[in-house]
Amino acid sequence: MIKSFRVIAFLEGVSYILLLFIATPIKYLADDPSYVKMLGMPHGLLFIAYIILALVIRSEQKWDNKKTFIVLIASIIPFGTFYVDKKYLK
Repeated sequence: MIKSFRVIAFLEGVSYILLLFIATPIKYLADDPSYVKMLGMPHGLLFIAYIILALVIRSEQKWDNKKTFIVLIASIIPFGTFYVDKKYLK
């Protein structure tokens, strides 16, 4: 289960970075929302999968409330999922 979570965390992090730093600037600077539309749904699904898996893995990894909170908050901070992978999942 932890390997699946690491893959989802990586993909969620990459999709979030692409959405924030590539698709959104293109949307507003070039007036082209197609990249946001293309990346938005996959990112949303990966975000939901990340949250669900984090809550499932919590008991498996015996995370306390603080660690669980950090793992969950990392999903909304750019590069946060990479920090979680390095700090808690290796």
